[in-house]
Amino acid sequence: MQSGLATLASGYLRLVQRTNRFTQEPADASARLDALGGPFIAAMWHGQHTMISFMRRPGDRVATIISRSPDGNVNTIALTRLGVRVIRASGARGRAVRDIRAKGGAEGLRAMVRALKDGEIVCFSADVPKVSRRCDAGIVMLARFSGRPIVPVAVVTSRHIRFNSWDRACIGLPFGRGAMVFGEPIRVPREVDPDDVDALRGQVQAELNRVHDRAYTLVGRADRVGAQA
Repeated sequence: MQSGLATLASGYLRLVQRTNRFTQEPADASARLDALGGPFIAAMWHGQHTMISFMRRPGDRVATIISRSPDGNVNTIALTRLGVRVIRASGARGRAVRDIRAKGGAEGLRAMVRALKDGEIVCFSADVPKVSRRCDAGIVMLARFSGRPIVPVAVVTSRHIRFNSWDRACIGLPFGRGAMVFGEPIRVPREVDPDDVDALRGQVQAELNRVHDRAYTLVGRADRVGAQA
């Protein structure tokens, strides 16, 4: 049953990608990403995770992390069929990544650092768990330990369904307009104090909100999910 649902999901997402007229911003985004000199951390809000695979270019190797919970199985199969490698581990979140001994955070963090060192782009949901549109420190720590920049990304469509979940997840509908917007790269130094971590977290959050607002402007819709302070 899970395999069948994943087949339907991946087929549907391909239909959405092929039948929406996508605009990319900036127009030279591909050249800018290549100029980073290696893989990067694609930051996204959790509710955007269903369409993040659309940003994958031919030749890109992309990985993402999904928990080992049973409801992650369908997502894992679907994303694999869309060319995204899935890391099954606990996420790297908040205090867990500040304390490397914490089992869940350390496991996910190490897996993503290895992926980046192996040349894979890592897509990572930046939200605090169960709090929509508030950036967690985990993505900052991933950038710190990997040495790779964070690039905020938004992928939206003009026609979509928004679910009444904590993350207000959004799935695109076919036959509309789409936008992929890439933000300014954010680099995190290896040596960083707690005050700087919070400032960088705020910077990622602000840039993620900016690219989402811009993406919705490009498709002629308002982003109805309020940003967190």
